[in-house]
Amino acid sequence: MRTIAHISDLHFGTEDKPVAEGLLKDIKEKNPSLVVVSGDLTQRARTGQFKDAKEYLDRLEFPKVIVPGNHDIPLFDIIRRFFSPLTRYKKYITDDLTPFYKDEEIAILGLNTARSFTWKNGRISEEQMQEIKEKLCPLKMRLIEILVIHHQFIPAPDNKNVALVGRASKALEVIDECGIDLVLAGHLHEGFTGDIQTYHPGRRSIIIAQAGTAISQRRRDDPNSYNFITIKDNLIHIEIRKWNGNMFEKSEDVTYRKTDNKWVMEAAADLAHNE
Repeated sequence: MRTIAHISDLHFGTEDKPVAEGLLKDIKEKNPSLVVVSGDLTQRARTGQFKDAKEYLDRLEFPKVIVPGNHDIPLFDIIRRFFSPLTRYKKYITDDLTPFYKDEEIAILGLNTARSFTWKNGRISEEQMQEIKEKLCPLKMRLIEILVIHHQFIPAPDNKNVALVGRASKALEVIDECGIDLVLAGHLHEGFTGDIQTYHPGRRSIIIAQAGTAISQRRRDDPNSYNFITIKDNLIHIEIRKWNGNMFEKSEDVTYRKTDNKWVMEAAADLAHNE
């Protein structure tokens, strides 16, 4: 069994300090196998914000997979935005823009979908699709395969018109081919899950887990939240934990079971019943 604390959109520079401390406490108590951060560590990609993000993440003493988001590229510093967009990210967070984690049960690949020209909306490049093929295709059917990006493959339930990550359809062909089971993303500041088949008919069943904003004050009418994901054999259990004003607690959860190569949602399933 593996457990993942999936956090996103910290937006240092706009962080809510009591929430930030509460998140650290909750994750440490949950004791995950690893932490996944799906982008937007800062609000304006400033040096001080990256330093704060690094100091904060260093307090989570677990293996990590981290990718940048569009806010980790400068917006108003035009020269830096176009000529060295991720210099500060690479200096203070990690210089690995395609982080890869693998053990006996799961394999996780992170990709940078943030772009200087399409600052808000992200894209997946041909080179990144090749990276998926090289890292995850050889593992097909042997491990639970997970892709981490910042931008979304599916819209939020209450906003069907939001732009999806660029080249989504073409990237999904590669994701299909390589047998990826789960995609973790953020950007929308709303926590929810879904199957890619609902939005892309004809595609193989792939679970999408979107994380809300973990600690930022930019909450967009949804409380701060993160996902706690448990993976065991052919089960993926996703628990959305939300801030209630004093602490993080379970808000909603869903379990998907893989049957005949299709992920099927189980109603209000408790993972313990499946052990």
